[in-house]
Amino acid sequence: MKKVAIYGYYRPEKSFTYLLLLLDLLLKQKVEIIFQEVFYNKLLHHQNFSNNSEYLLQSYPVFKTFTGYDDLPADTSVLFTYGGDGTILRAVTFIRDKGIPVFGINAGRLGFLATVQKEQIEKAVQWYFSGQYTISERNLIAVDTKPTVSEIKQMNFALNELVVNRKNTTAMISIDTYIDQEKLTTYWADGLIVATPTGSTAYSLSCGGPIIEPESMNFILNPIAPHNLTVRPLVIPNDHVVKLKVDTREDEFLISLDSRSYSIPKNTEITAYTAPFTINLIQFNENTFIKTLQRKLLWGQDERN
Repeated sequence: MKKVAIYGYYRPEKSFTYLLLLLDLLLKQKVEIIFQEVFYNKLLHHQNFSNNSEYLLQSYPVFKTFTGYDDLPADTSVLFTYGGDGTILRAVTFIRDKGIPVFGINAGRLGFLATVQKEQIEKAVQWYFSGQYTISERNLIAVDTKPTVSEIKQMNFALNELVVNRKNTTAMISIDTYIDQEKLTTYWADGLIVATPTGSTAYSLSCGGPIIEPESMNFILNPIAPHNLTVRPLVIPNDHVVKLKVDTREDEFLISLDSRSYSIPKNTEITAYTAPFTINLIQFNENTFIKTLQRKLLWGQDERN
């Protein structure tokens, strides 16, 4: 029996009806369903479940759950996420190197990663089980620190970006930046983004970075509010190693890996490189990267026409 997992960001006003639809569609396929534990518990306490518990318990089995990476079965065929792009970023921490494809359902606003709109669930589930999809393989960025920061070592990767940023100060920080041991420059700025192609449409885009096709083999170095007009975003092949040395007036600065942030001492050295595993996103013909650009960013739209 095929095994599928479900994880979501709990928004009861948007989740319940479509989640029940997803459950109905999956049960018709006679698959084994496992829920992420926290999400499942919140779903069970939704008033529609509690007010109609007798009916719902008769209609649905008690589902198995997983908590995270350690107990997510490696033979899971697909992980359905319900929320937005941030939900997929959190789901990546469950999957890591297990190679489980992600089927992203968008209940949020943007949806560059979660490209299936909730109104498309029925059609997209049919496409998936009939094999009408492709896999978009996404590279991640990995980070080492010297000295070692234990919190980062436990989960030292990001699908979108690594961000180095100032903390508790309005003053700029300086970031000595090296590519394969050769010094590139010292950025005087609020911070620096090292983004993957997947992350090119996220924070880096907001800071004036380029859009890169998500399966490209690149990194983007993009300073945040640099105090130098000659500094611009730089695209490099992702087989290079990027080393950062930060100086700041404060004792600590911030480092972020996607949505996970850490305060680390200012003398910490950061090394960024391509992670040894990739994340597989399920993609349908109606929701390609180009079509998402056109819909979400109004790419190429000319109001004069």
